[in-house]
Amino acid sequence: MKPALPESGSFPRRNFLQTAAFTAGWFAATGGPGASAAAEDKATAGRGRIGKNDRILFQGDSITDAGRSRSKADLANDQAALGSGYAWLAGAGLLVGKPEDGLTVFNRGVSGNKVYQLAERWDVDCLQLKPDVLSILIGVNDIWHKLNGNYDGTVEKYEKDYRALLERTRHELPGVRLVICEPFVLRCGAVNEKWFPEFDTYRAAAKRVATSFEAVFVPFQTMFDEAVKYAPPAHWAGDGVHPSAAGAALMAQTWLKLAGA
Repeated sequence: MKPALPESGSFPRRNFLQTAAFTAGWFAATGGPGASAAAEDKATAGRGRIGKNDRILFQGDSITDAGRSRSKADLANDQAALGSGYAWLAGAGLLVGKPEDGLTVFNRGVSGNKVYQLAERWDVDCLQLKPDVLSILIGVNDIWHKLNGNYDGTVEKYEKDYRALLERTRHELPGVRLVICEPFVLRCGAVNEKWFPEFDTYRAAAKRVATSFEAVFVPFQTMFDEAVKYAPPAHWAGDGVHPSAAGAALMAQTWLKLAGA
């Protein structure tokens, strides 16, 4: 996965404001995309909530990476370090909404990563940062690279590796609050019928992991399934995988609604 985003990775002001207005109205009218899924997760509500002086870490693949600066990776709350995707927008939302809380936000997503590759860099890119809130979006490469013939993983390996990673994390950081984001794709660009129904098993695995570890679950696929009723798939992710400016803004607002309030 390459970190390039549609619209050259930029966030045109008009497009962003239109998406922000649209999602604000949508949340007000419906409770937000994935409201039914959020209701199912009522028992986990609050477990990923942000507190004063918290360190928030976004982890994942290119969707999280979004072209972040490696040379500035250690800088908290820095736009270049946070990239140009949903992690930046969600982080900015936290910093604007809670300016007095002393929050520090980091992004350590790496393009192309699968779960086992998160594990290979976990000491440096997670445990040493000692996050209070850890948000993970991972899974699309675990199936995409398999479909491309570049990986022989299975959904069973995905779930096993994911559980092992979180068990290790909880052992080292027992107080960490977890946010597990649902892997998603849209039916356009690189995504065709060959992805299904197997892709849905990865979504289900991520949900089981979130439930097992009492994490806040952010239903991004459910969100986009609702969003395509209002605009075509390519509006939200031109290649079916990497979100556009509108897609990233929608992700950020949903993340903030469910995990960051």
